[in-house]
Amino acid sequence: MTSTSAVTAGPGDGSEGEFRLPRTQSGPQPQHLLVTLLGDYWHGRTEHLPSAALVALLGEFGISPAAARAALSRLARRGVLESSRTGRRTGYGFTSRASAAALLDQGMRRVVSFGAVSRPWDGQWRMVIFSVPEERRDVRHAARARLRWLGFAPLYDGVWISPRDAGGEAAQALAGLGVRNYVVMTAQVLPGAPQGAAPIEAWDLDEVRSRYDGFVTAWGPWLGRAREGAVGAAEALAARTELMYAWLHFPSLDPELPAELLAADWPRERAYAIFAELYDCLGPLAEIRVRQVVARFSPELAPLVRHHTHRGRRPARPAAP
Repeated sequence: MTSTSAVTAGPGDGSEGEFRLPRTQSGPQPQHLLVTLLGDYWHGRTEHLPSAALVALLGEFGISPAAARAALSRLARRGVLESSRTGRRTGYGFTSRASAAALLDQGMRRVVSFGAVSRPWDGQWRMVIFSVPEERRDVRHAARARLRWLGFAPLYDGVWISPRDAGGEAAQALAGLGVRNYVVMTAQVLPGAPQGAAPIEAWDLDEVRSRYDGFVTAWGPWLGRAREGAVGAAEALAARTELMYAWLHFPSLDPELPAELLAADWPRERAYAIFAELYDCLGPLAEIRVRQVVARFSPELAPLVRHHTHRGRRPARPAAP
């Protein structure tokens, strides 16, 4: 590789905002699940939903009342949610003093837009080189997780690359974590130059293909059922949320790797087609179920529940030059 341009970023202050969204773990943890549901069916609303309704909504996913109430309390302490009281009833909504809802919406847009179009590649690689002392393992772990989410993969120890222009986001993320020693560069492979691992080898393409194939196998039949009207409202709510969780892993596995570097039968487009149609198809039924749950505790708020389509969430892309 040879660098064609480079920007060295300075240290960040490591400061945190007024809230911290819960980190996604394996499976839908109560806090993350609740934030996802609010973002998907209560987006843009300032009214507070009764805590009993939110507890019941989590109950649709097998979350116990005690665990649900604990999730509400923890999200309030994090500053993601705020509470209010009307008589003896406690309600919760996204905090008005922070951008928790906006941050969630940004993440949701990233997920539903992933794989929507085949983007041209400029032939450039974005490279991040960083070093974190051994005693700051938690920061190193967080840095690696963030870089993966941004579409980077490790080519060598401490050397992460991406075919997409996410260098600025990577620099911002590392600075925010307090990483002091890093550099972000734009690079390209010199034709005919001796090289070790090719950049594309930073990704296990066989594993990524297997994950796409597994997604198609698991969700293809659901799409057939949805088209036939064979899915009920409660089932649709659970399935649609699980579908979202299944799809959100792909941006970290595959940063929309350029078609120029992949086999002609790469399965991303097929998997996205299933995700997009099924997400939209299950939306109205899932909305009905959320309204039913909310109506048991607040009939006046139930009509305000709305679902989103993948097109409604997807950000507009600039036209190609």
